[in-house]
Amino acid sequence: GSGRRANALDAALLNGTAGTWLELNEGSTPAKGHPGMQVVPAAVAFAEETGASGSELLLAVALGYEVASRIGRAAKTRLAVHPHGTWGVIGAAIAVGRLKSLAHPAMRELINVAATMGMATSRYTLFDGATVRNIYTGHSGFMGLIAVRLVEAGFTGEVDGLKSIYSSVLADGFDPEAVVAGLGRDWMVADGYFKLHSAGRGTHSAIDALEAALATIPGGRIDTEKIERIEVRTYKVSASPAAMLSNKAVTTSFGAKFSTPFALATILHHGHSDVACFDDTAVANPKVQALAARVQVEEEPAYTAAYPREQICNVKLVLNDGMTFEGRCTVMKGEPGNPHKLEELERKFFKLGTPIWGVAVASHLFRGCMNLEDIPDFRAFAAELSL
Repeated sequence: GSGRRANALDAALLNGTAGTWLELNEGSTPAKGHPGMQVVPAAVAFAEETGASGSELLLAVALGYEVASRIGRAAKTRLAVHPHGTWGVIGAAIAVGRLKSLAHPAMRELINVAATMGMATSRYTLFDGATVRNIYTGHSGFMGLIAVRLVEAGFTGEVDGLKSIYSSVLADGFDPEAVVAGLGRDWMVADGYFKLHSAGRGTHSAIDALEAALATIPGGRIDTEKIERIEVRTYKVSASPAAMLSNKAVTTSFGAKFSTPFALATILHHGHSDVACFDDTAVANPKVQALAARVQVEEEPAYTAAYPREQICNVKLVLNDGMTFEGRCTVMKGEPGNPHKLEELERKFFKLGTPIWGVAVASHLFRGCMNLEDIPDFRAFAAELSL
C-alpha cells in the first residue's frame, strides 16, 4: 500500500506472495495446487511493462494455466513436497513466452529450462505455520520470467525436463498421457475453483459439511459450550497427520488456515469463515482453542478412494445431552460440479477490494476485469490498480 513501483521481476515475486496470504486464491483440484496465483502475477507484470492488450493477456494466462495445471495433474507429487513453486514456474514462463510471441522451438526449450527451476518446497511449512511457504507462489512468477530471459540468452534445458524432474526429483511418477488427454478440448481453467473460506482447500469439505449440519439447526447457530465433541470422517488429504490438516495445536494465524479442527471451531464460534476467523486474535481465543481440541478427524478409506473426483466428508456435532446434528459434503463448493453463484464471487471481490480502493474505484476495476478483452493497452488499467 505504499504506492511504490517495482520492476516486473519484483512485482511478480511480491504479488505472487501476497496473493496467497489470505488463503482465498483460486485453485485446481485435478492439478492438486493453485495455478492462477503462480501464473497471473508474472503475466500481469510483463503485460504492464510491455503494454500488451487485455485479450493478449487473457490468452497468455489461459495457456500458462493450462500447461501448469496439466503437469500438476500428471505428476504424482510427493506428499512432503508443497506444490507451490514447482510446476507453477513452467506455467508462468509459458504465459510470458506467449506475450513475447516466442516461436515453437523456444517454447519447448522454455518448458525444459523452467522445469528445473522449481524450489525444494516443503509441505511441513503448513504444520509449523511457516510463512516462508507463501513465497513459493511468488517464486514461480519470478523464476518464470527468469526462465524466459535464459532461453532468449541461449541457455538450454534437459531433453525431457518434465520426465526428469517429475518422475524422480519432486514426484514419484509422471504420466505423459495425462498431460495431453483432452488437450485443445477440455480446458483446465474451466475446471478450477474459487474459495470463499479463508483457509486451505483441504479444510473446505469439512467446512461445507459443517454448514450442512448447521442448516438442520433452527437459526443455523449453536452454543459451542453445549458441544461435547465434533466427529469428522473424510479423505486422506484432509485426515492424514502427514498432510498437516488434522493438527489441533495451532499457534499461528498461518497455521490456523491449515487445521481442520481449528477451522470448524472458529467458524462455529464466529458464525462465518472470513479472514478474521483465522487472525491472531482468533488463534489466541481460549474458547476457540478449547473447541478445536474436541474435534476428532479420521480417515474413511472409501472417501479417499473417491478423491479427487469427489471430496467426501461427514461432520457430526455431538452435544452434551446426546443430541446430534450431521452434515455431509460430497463435492466442495466452488468445484465445477458444485459452482458458486456469480453474485457470491462478486461479493467476495468487493468485500476484499472496497477497504483498499473504496467503492467507486473498486466498482470501476471490477468492470474492467470483467471486460479485460476490451482493454487495448494494459498499462493504463494497471495504473488504476496501483495504490
